Amino acid sequence: MNETDAGADAGPGAPPARPPSAAVSSAASAAAAAAVPGGVLGAPYRALTLGCVSTILLIAFEAMAIGTAMPAAAEALDGVSLYAFAFSAFFTTSLLGMVVSGQWCDRAGPTGPVLAGVTAFSAGLLVSGTAQAMWAFVLGRAAQGVGGGLVIVALYVTVRRAYPEHLRPAALAAFSAAWVVPSMVGPVIAGTVTEQFGWRWVFLGITVLVILPVMVMLPQLRKLGERNGERNGEGGGERPAGRFDGRRLRLAGAVSVGAGLLQFGGQELRWLSLVPVALGLALLAPSAVRLLPRGTFRAARGLPSVIALRGLISAAYLSSQSFVPLMLVTQRGLSYTEAGLALAASGGLWACGSYTQSRPWAEPHRFRLVRVGTVLITGGVVLTPLVLIDAVPVWTPALTLALGCFGMGLVTASVGVLVLRLSAPEAAGGNVASLQVCDSLGNVVMLTTVGTLFAALGGDASAAAHDAAAVAGDTAVGPGAFVAVYAVTASAALLGTVVGGRLRTPGA
Repeated sequence: MNETDAGADAGPGAPPARPPSAAVSSAASAAAAAAVPGGVLGAPYRALTLGCVSTILLIAFEAMAIGTAMPAAAEALDGVSLYAFAFSAFFTTSLLGMVVSGQWCDRAGPTGPVLAGVTAFSAGLLVSGTAQAMWAFVLGRAAQGVGGGLVIVALYVTVRRAYPEHLRPAALAAFSAAWVVPSMVGPVIAGTVTEQFGWRWVFLGITVLVILPVMVMLPQLRKLGERNGERNGEGGGERPAGRFDGRRLRLAGAVSVGAGLLQFGGQELRWLSLVPVALGLALLAPSAVRLLPRGTFRAARGLPSVIALRGLISAAYLSSQSFVPLMLVTQRGLSYTEAGLALAASGGLWACGSYTQSRPWAEPHRFRLVRVGTVLITGGVVLTPLVLIDAVPVWTPALTLALGCFGMGLVTASVGVLVLRLSAPEAAGGNVASLQVCDSLGNVVMLTTVGTLFAALGGDASAAAHDAAAVAGDTAVGPGAFVAVYAVTASAALLGTVVGGRLRTPGA
């Protein structure tokens, strides 16, 4: 069963494994929770949980730190002309890594993809950190993308196979929490390391550290693989190891290249840029339709809507968040440090939302939590640009982003739980890969769209970032450019609230 087949089975028809009723699920969860003291940090799961969370923590730190170190790296390697490729290379190869990991996990379990992913990620860090030319640096970033794509899907599948259902919300909440600290302190630490020791140590310092968490969880990963092997031998429904689906890999490659071309072409307002944009769309659109579960782009009920919702809410919220500092600097005259506090103050609410959905009482209300979360996200996106009005307090985005962050914590973790619940064991890897691919595609399409729109209406983020007059509020960037950006992101968020009502399968 490939991802398309799994999506079709879990769409308008009955899901592969229908969840029990709320009452039975609640009672079973309570009994299971009592049997495993400590939850995901109880003795049977402690090493696996700590290893998974630490791995994500380090990958997240690198993702947050790269933006700070990149200007110094590009200048030192005389590679400003290839600056954009350092980001698009990671994104392009990570999409391919996600699909490969999904197939690999479905055939042989998550151990192999985790080990291969960490190896590729560490090798990429080493190549980028020791690069003497920009092309080598970009090559290292591409290897990091492959590794990151392999690892993130494999860790989600590990949750599906290693943890009982009542512990999966807590495990995914821990995954979400692992992104909070890097998002708040990663750029600061990376800036300090770059200034004091050089940009290379932002990469080299993590090369060895990322291996340590794998060593902690490796014994339990191997045991998990042995149990999967026993089920294979006993006809338990697991897919035996075999060849990869070449058609799906070709589709993944087309999506990756198309997304990279779209991202590259949308960075500049030139007629010539329409060529890579057109090529990117020609590759991306038909390949994505075939790669993701059938019905994803029309939000068919069940699994397709779950996956579509992840792409919509990620694109809406993260794109909105990315323009807040620039808006506060150019329109309200804040310093960059003051503007950054709006993001830092709201970051912890994401973890709070993830923690809330992980509580035992929340399980019978999973679909309702998603609906509440999508409303909170929409409210945060719609209310944030009110700060463009002088009479509105300048600290308003801190509150609106906090509202959206809490909603994101509720929705992203709950969506992960639902994907694992609606997936048969042999299709979990492919469906998790589809979830991550849709998330990444939503972000790149949204960022390319609003970035191009912003520039077309007079916005220039690079000029504002280096112009002292812009910090004082004297800038040619008008409020209309920001209004246009938030109109697009608000539309995506509103669409997400509609899709959030289509997650239940008929009769479930």
